[in-house]
Amino acid sequence: MTTVPQSIQEQIQLLAPSAVIELYQLHLTTAVNGLEASYYFHAGTNELSADVQFNSITYSATPCEVSGFTKSTKGTLPRPSFTVANADNAISSILLACNPLNARLQRIQTCVKFLPGVNFSSGSNATADNSAVFDANDNWYIDRVASENPTSVTFELTSKLDLTNLRLPRRQVLEHCPWVYKGEQCGYSGSIYFDTNDESVNSAANDKCGHRYRSCALRFNSGNLPYGGFPSSRLQM
Repeated sequence: MTTVPQSIQEQIQLLAPSAVIELYQLHLTTAVNGLEASYYFHAGTNELSADVQFNSITYSATPCEVSGFTKSTKGTLPRPSFTVANADNAISSILLACNPLNARLQRIQTCVKFLPGVNFSSGSNATADNSAVFDANDNWYIDRVASENPTSVTFELTSKLDLTNLRLPRRQVLEHCPWVYKGEQCGYSGSIYFDTNDESVNSAANDKCGHRYRSCALRFNSGNLPYGGFPSSRLQM
């Protein structure tokens, strides 16, 4: 007889449910954000204060929280917030390296019983259930950086339905330059090279634009800069 694994909702509704674990994946793409990267977080709750491994992915134990996911019957979509610790300016460094707007934040819910034994000091999970049930259908997109300080960064999120509504003007007011480096709008064809941190390098293979105003000024030291961003516009009102 085949056993049908429980859904997360069924597990939560039990009289003695397994503790719920929320995992977060932040996905950036070159086409949208100017950087191809993924970051994985979990809040370190439910006595799991170290990094968590789940489905062959390691999620860093980073203080973070979400709020505003409650759905309304009044016809308006929720606009939740995701706040994550900014220890050692880790999140600020990501914001300096790319434009975070429209990046996808995926919230994954699972239970302690579905975590592999490697997450426990004994090397095994006393309540283990190898079916690895989880809900990964909760996808949101960064609409703006609501606040940033040395302690934390808060992102305001929007649903994909809101994301598809085009607003005029079509071009967004972004801090970082959206142009493809050495593309048509950029137009750079010089032989002075820098990496993404605006440090001088000797070869074209290591030449990567940081998409900051300084990155543009270092390459175009005369005339009008083709910079496509708007400096100091990170905090959108």
